[in-house]
Amino acid sequence: MEIMEINKFFGGKRIFITGHTGFKGSWLTFFLDQIGSITKGYSLKPKTHPSLYSSLSFSKNHESVISDIRDGVKLYKEINSFQPDYIFHLAAQPLVIDSYSNPRDTFEINFNGTLNLLECIKDLHLNCSAIFVTTDKVYENQENNLSFKEVDKLGGKDPYSASKSSSEILINSYLSSFFYETETKIASVRAGNVIGGGDWSENRLIPDLIRSIFENKKLVLRNPESTRPWQHVLESINGYIKLAIALSKGNSKFQGAWNFGPENGDTKTVKELIEISRNFGFEFDIKIEKNQLQKEAKYLSLNINKAKENLNWKPKWNSKEALYQTLNWYKEYYNGANVNSLLINEIEKYNNS
Repeated sequence: MEIMEINKFFGGKRIFITGHTGFKGSWLTFFLDQIGSITKGYSLKPKTHPSLYSSLSFSKNHESVISDIRDGVKLYKEINSFQPDYIFHLAAQPLVIDSYSNPRDTFEINFNGTLNLLECIKDLHLNCSAIFVTTDKVYENQENNLSFKEVDKLGGKDPYSASKSSSEILINSYLSSFFYETETKIASVRAGNVIGGGDWSENRLIPDLIRSIFENKKLVLRNPESTRPWQHVLESINGYIKLAIALSKGNSKFQGAWNFGPENGDTKTVKELIEISRNFGFEFDIKIEKNQLQKEAKYLSLNINKAKENLNWKPKWNSKEALYQTLNWYKEYYNGANVNSLLINEIEKYNNS
C-alpha cells in the first residue's frame, strides 16, 4: 500500500464501516485509524472469544456503534449524522456452514442489510464512494477448474453463496438505476479466502488449525481436497483501498464488480495448506469427517486481471508466505505480544514487500 497516496485520500476523511467488529473489518478499521481517518463503525458485538476488535486500541477519532445492519432506521440515522466521504460495507453472515443452519438470517443479513445501506445512500444523496464486500463464492460454479472473471454468470447452491450473489444483482441494479450519473460511486468486491492473524471464527480452516496447534484441539477437516484462492487479509484491504481511491477520482469505469485473489496457479488445496503448516514446524492432530455439505464447491479460483490492469493492484505475498505470516502472528500472540503492535508490524512488513 502506497502510504503517501493513501494518506492523501484518507487522512482526515470520514469513513463509515459496517461490520467493523469482524475479522476483516477490524483490520481495515485499525489501518484507517492509524493513518488519521475519522472512522465510524456500525456492527453487532464481536461474536468470537477472543475477539480481534476487542483486543485493539483505537484513537479518539474512532466511534463504534453496536447495532444491527437489518435496522434500516438506525442505520439511516447513524449515516446521516456522520456524512461519510467513504463507506465500506463488510457486515455479513460470512460462513457457508452457518447458512445451512440459519438460512433466513443469512439472507436477511446479507441481502436485506445490503438493501438497507443502498437505500440510505440513495435517500441521503451522499457524495461518497462506497465499497460493498461480497465473496468469491458468488459465481455459478460448474466445477470445471476455470478461474472466474467478473463478467461470469452468478449463482449459488448453498444459502450463503445465494445470498451474496443476489446481493451482487441488487448492487448492480442500484448502480444502473440510481447512481451511474451521480456523484455517488459504488463498487462490489469479491475476494478469495482471506487469512491472517486475529481470526477466531468457528468452522474456518486457519482458526481451527490455530486452535489445534496452540490449544491442543483436534483439527477436523471436511474436505481436504477442496481448492481455494487463499490470500492474506492485507491483500484484500489493499485492493479495497485502491478501488475506493479510484472511485473518488470520479471515473465511472471503476464502478461495478472486482475480483481480488492470488496469482493464477497459486490456489492451494486444504491438504496442501496443512502440509505447508507442518513444514513450518507446527504439530497438530487431524480428524477427517465426510463433508455433509454436498453443495460446497470443490474448486474455486479467481481471475484478477481486471484489478491488475486497471488498478495497478497485484498480490505481494503468495499463499505460502501469507500462511507463514499468519502462523507467525498467532505464535507471537500466544507468546503474549501486544495486539496493536502485531498489526502495525504486519502492515509494515506488507508495505515494505
